[in-house]
Amino acid sequence: MPALMNMPEVMANALEATLSSWLKKEGETIEVGDAIAEVETEKATVEIPAEHPGVVARFLVEEGASVEVGAPILIIRTAGETDDDVAALLRDAGTQSPPAPPADGDGANTVLVAGAPRKAERRFSSPLARRLAREENVDVAAIRGSGPGGRIVRRDVEQVIADRADSSRDWPAQRVPSQPTVAGPVQAKARDVPNTAIAVPHTKMRLAISRRLTESKSTVPHFYLTADVRMDALLTLRKQVNESATRRITVNDLIVKAVGLALMDTPAANSTWTDEAQLQHTAADISVAIAVDGGLLTPVVRSVDSQSLSAVSAAIGDFVERAKAGKIRQEELTGGSFSVTNLGMFGTRQFSAILNPPQSAILAVGAAEPRAVVVDGALTVATVMTCTLSADHRVIDGAVAAQWMQAFKARIENPLTILI
Repeated sequence: MPALMNMPEVMANALEATLSSWLKKEGETIEVGDAIAEVETEKATVEIPAEHPGVVARFLVEEGASVEVGAPILIIRTAGETDDDVAALLRDAGTQSPPAPPADGDGANTVLVAGAPRKAERRFSSPLARRLAREENVDVAAIRGSGPGGRIVRRDVEQVIADRADSSRDWPAQRVPSQPTVAGPVQAKARDVPNTAIAVPHTKMRLAISRRLTESKSTVPHFYLTADVRMDALLTLRKQVNESATRRITVNDLIVKAVGLALMDTPAANSTWTDEAQLQHTAADISVAIAVDGGLLTPVVRSVDSQSLSAVSAAIGDFVERAKAGKIRQEELTGGSFSVTNLGMFGTRQFSAILNPPQSAILAVGAAEPRAVVVDGALTVATVMTCTLSADHRVIDGAVAAQWMQAFKARIENPLTILI
């Protein structure tokens, strides 16, 4: 008997997911674990693997469709099984395939064809496309579908929304009266400059970031510690390492490794809060913030404390490459007790960050720059980096946070301890 493959729960507590694209074709042979489809979640595009070996017999949903978790999406058959076996499986499961054109009132729009007033053309749309169109006030009847048989799917509606946002640049400017100033002619010219607001639809990632960070800032009691860390010894060591290393080590690689070791130096800081208990972790699983188009991803590097520096560097490099390609897997975004976010590469001297729940701490790393410092009573110049720790006061006390910061600073300023 052929096998049904259902939509997996690609994100914790998700009730549905969007099937972005099929990676195989009907009639193609697959093995267990082969990537069969890409599914869109709030933060990443996830590849889902085939659960059975055989031949792709039939797709049960179209690209762009929103599918409930647990709903059938695909039929896989093995050698000797026929189309009649597939049809029997569909009857037993009560599943229709492929989606037949719905009856009037069930996704069908009747529109007049130009030049033939008495003739009507019926256009069909997916439930997700209709819902998105309602939310964005888009006329589905005016859209030419790109799905099977001209069916209107999600991407068609999103294209209309994007086109509308582009055209909004031509909206009439709303002129704001200016207050009189001494520089009258200059101000008069400023009033002639149009000021328009361009509507950019929220992405799932942006909505997820908004929801999570708003919840974090409003429900988690943040507190902050700041320390200046001297970087000269670390930069010298990094240069020596890269002279013989097969992989180029970055300053951020060394910082992440030092963070993991400092968590081992201060076990009380390696804890997270739950309503039932504090969870004390035995390994340093650290999220690394990676900027991508439209948002931010924070994949977790596991067991930073026990991995070599080159292994940590390779893991971060792989995450960066796949994050920018939209290939981070959902399980790589979960877990961890600590995050590192580095804006020093953009010249930012100092900033504070919002916790990434359920993690209990995040280190905001600023730029390493020459500054005047006092050493043994004498004024000199050193390369200094300002770091700010944001911590969850429910699980990390001020003294514990200070001990962790002290341990981190000691690792950075004595960088051989990072390698040994």
